[in-house]
Amino acid sequence: MSPLTDRNGLEVLEHDECLRLLESAHLGRIGVTSGALPLIFPVNYRLDGRDLLFRTAVGTKLDVATRGTIVAFEVDDFDPLSHAGWSVVVTGRARRLPSDEALERAARTPVARWAPGPDDSIVAVALDVVSGRRLPSSGVSEG
Repeated sequence: MSPLTDRNGLEVLEHDECLRLLESAHLGRIGVTSGALPLIFPVNYRLDGRDLLFRTAVGTKLDVATRGTIVAFEVDDFDPLSHAGWSVVVTGRARRLPSDEALERAARTPVARWAPGPDDSIVAVALDVVSGRRLPSSGVSEG
């Protein structure tokens, strides 16, 4: 059976494959809205059950999380030689973990810091909507 493709010819990934790809990477981008403007930040993350976890300090990402806002999260990989790649997008509610839960989950699922500094808070993003696409190898190489 051939994989399902979207109108652009990209392979539509099954939910389990999206989760496998999320687990295989550790750097993604969180998309938030602040003052009606879209903002995107790189973050190190880990998948922990039904949440993506990332560390942050006081600022925009934490402000959004403490409001329980819906955010978008994207992670991808691309091979410029084979022209193959994939992208997984998560849409879900962000929330700051209480200190005791943050300590317990950080011990179970270590989350690296993206930048040096006091990023003491852990934000969880619920995996409410998960979708993914894959661009299969074109067999073309440049060089």
